[in-house]
Amino acid sequence: MRRRRRLWIILLATPLLLVTADTLYWHLAARNIEDGFAAWLADCRASGWTATAGRPVRGGWPLAATLTVPAVFLTGGVPDIPGGLTWTTERLVLRTDLLQPGLLDVASEGIQRLRLGEGPEIPYTADQLRLALPLQSGVPPRSAVVTARDLRAGMPTGGDATASLTVGLLDLHLEFRPVAQAGEAALGFAFDAEAVGLPASFARSLGPRIASVTLQGALDGPVPRTHALGERAAAWRDGGGTLEIGRLAVNWGPLDLTASATLALDEQLQPMGTGSARVVGYAETLDALATHGAISKSAATAAKAVLSLLAHVPEDGSPPDVEVPLTLQYRTLSMRQVPLLRLPEIDWP
Repeated sequence: MRRRRRLWIILLATPLLLVTADTLYWHLAARNIEDGFAAWLADCRASGWTATAGRPVRGGWPLAATLTVPAVFLTGGVPDIPGGLTWTTERLVLRTDLLQPGLLDVASEGIQRLRLGEGPEIPYTADQLRLALPLQSGVPPRSAVVTARDLRAGMPTGGDATASLTVGLLDLHLEFRPVAQAGEAALGFAFDAEAVGLPASFARSLGPRIASVTLQGALDGPVPRTHALGERAAAWRDGGGTLEIGRLAVNWGPLDLTASATLALDEQLQPMGTGSARVVGYAETLDALATHGAISKSAATAAKAVLSLLAHVPEDGSPPDVEVPLTLQYRTLSMRQVPLLRLPEIDWP
């Protein structure tokens, strides 16, 4: 009888102990998130940013620890960001799964607004907009993953305040190595976007919808930490810094492009480099660009003549494709010595 009583006590006490342990664990995790967010705000302010937020609210028990922070406001960034940056969001939700405490998930919800320098304010929202950061005690995150679904942004252009940009799916992976030396990747990136709807001012050339965009590469170090942005760019160039584009793929209207390139900065701190591209739909693309003034008609005619000689016509009747070398020098993008496009000058602060 006594054994049976002890068994019942154990059976009744075990769930209570588990609930108590889970509650204590949740309190600890929620406090760590709140302390970490407060430390982040303090670091921003110490770096010259103006950073404010409403009163945070804990939640998520029993499976997760969450912190909901309303009315987050951030502005600053000069001189790293020319003209500075201003960002606001209705609320941030920071979440850590109690079964996977090494990952912090940050969701930005509601109406958000972004402004770069003296540019127009860009309001945007999304069905899902999340940042995932691995957590290690005393060590800044070495990677980040940004995902967005059904992103909708107002893009006022040419006096049209109703123009908009939409993105069905966006995925960005970043890898950080701030102590990278020459020839080592200080920043690795992989970007994918699908179903991109463009404002009318951008859609004239090749159509209103980009089916997909992929960009993968790395920024080689070392990346200097001088005060002025122009000095930093010059030091990066002098240290042998390069931007490696391992893969660029664009499917936009008639254009199906796959390219790779190695870029650097010239003596005037303007981009230069070499690369190669495989292009399908080159004739229709060049005609569309010339029609809308993106390139000159003479450049389009010369480029089509060269590409027609190099094109490969598949036997199955699919559109012809061509592989060509590309060079960027003195702000001019050329294909086999044929100038295609003159880039605007970068004015470093």
